[in-house]
Amino acid sequence: MYINIKGINLYYEKHGDRYQNIVILPGWGDTRGTFDYLIDYLKEYFTIYILDYPGFGNSSMPIKDLTIYDYTDLIYDFLNELQITNPILIGHSFGGRIISILTTKYDYKFKKILLMDVAGLKKKRNIKLLLKQTLYKFLKKISILLPKNIRENYLNFLFNTFSSSDYKTLDKRMLKTFQNVIHEDLTTYYSNIKLETLILWGSLDEITPLKDGKKINKLIKNSYLIEIDNSYHFPYLEKKYLVSRIIFEYLKKDIV
Repeated sequence: MYINIKGINLYYEKHGDRYQNIVILPGWGDTRGTFDYLIDYLKEYFTIYILDYPGFGNSSMPIKDLTIYDYTDLIYDFLNELQITNPILIGHSFGGRIISILTTKYDYKFKKILLMDVAGLKKKRNIKLLLKQTLYKFLKKISILLPKNIRENYLNFLFNTFSSSDYKTLDKRMLKTFQNVIHEDLTTYYSNIKLETLILWGSLDEITPLKDGKKINKLIKNSYLIEIDNSYHFPYLEKKYLVSRIIFEYLKKDIV
């Protein structure tokens, strides 16, 4: 199904037909398809909504560069347009960024939160990363000295050598949006969350390391952290049954 919000056609799916609503907010670049197992596990007991963000899956490309606040506005409008009452929010990675703002800045009633390997904490710039960034900027700057016929190939070589895998696989129209999102420090928003929150985290996560999960656990006063052993950034895919069972046990008292 599609809904048009602020000129963007958002694709979403609705599963189940129970009283308690769940809204799943996927990670950056992920689509509703990565949550099929969890949805199948829960849809008998809940009504579940999940969507593709602008620029991903079946949703249309955004008409301008977006910030994390633009994405949050879209989700807020999505909830209002569909009149999704008192939902439980489940967010993975990028989805946690949205949840941190959505539940603290906006006047909307939510039941509780479940976060998985979420993002949004400011990263410390280690020496290795700083040197890499400095070298990239220098090499890019000197490209002006090269003949035009080889400058483009040179710049493409630098981009492929120094860019992260997420950045390299993005549609070029989404690059500025990606930069806007990852540079926003949302620590204060996480610390202002008052809702009951369960945090699940892969013990071997290298994208958002476990230390981030422990910090968020401390920031959110009414939260509990469960480490998923031998799992990386996608515990809901790597340990499908275990994670789905934990989520069900956490949510079963909300079944009406």
